[in-house]
Amino acid sequence: MNYNELGIQAIQEEDYEKAAEWFNKAVEENPEDSIGYINFGNLLASMNENDRAERFFQKAIILDEKAATAYYSLANLYYEADRFEEAAKLYEKAIANGIEGPDAYFMLGKSFEKEGHTKLALPYLLRAYELDKEDVQIKLTYAISLASLEMFDVAEPVLKEILEIDAKNADAHYNLGVLYAVSTTNSEGALYHLKEAFTIQPSYDQARYVYDMISLTN
Repeated sequence: MNYNELGIQAIQEEDYEKAAEWFNKAVEENPEDSIGYINFGNLLASMNENDRAERFFQKAIILDEKAATAYYSLANLYYEADRFEEAAKLYEKAIANGIEGPDAYFMLGKSFEKEGHTKLALPYLLRAYELDKEDVQIKLTYAISLASLEMFDVAEPVLKEILEIDAKNADAHYNLGVLYAVSTTNSEGALYHLKEAFTIQPSYDQARYVYDMISLTN
């Protein structure tokens, strides 16, 4: 078992001080190997030592310009710091270098959304949705983006899919209610889903407000 493996095992055992020791040894033993820097950077990021984590990820990228996980981890760091434009570029690099799974596509879409570029975000959110059709957060973000672009016919079945998985998802009920309110004459359906939203989550004031507005016009 090498130092990186020992460090990961220490993290699993929640012994973060020991994990730092093992990752430090990994870097010292193989200073030209990006993996040790990535692992140490991820540990530092989990401990909110973001400045140090950034330097480790940057070092990993210098050592290996195809280190997809280094780009992804650094992008996450920038996203959390509201540096969305920089994060988007790094998520793109992570994808270009072969990172697997839906997360990078989802976060790239989210980064574009945060910058106000919903049309740019949509294909990446769609790809994330295609890669993981069980992830409720991916589904919800994708559906909201579709609705914001007035693609209601596509958004509606996605929101319904969420409710099939999680019948008590207040956000899905709210967004489906709003969708019916603004794109159909189905006021009964709109009221039903909006009421479900604030019944499930009593603090959902926006759902209650829209419900009251529709009630007044019917």
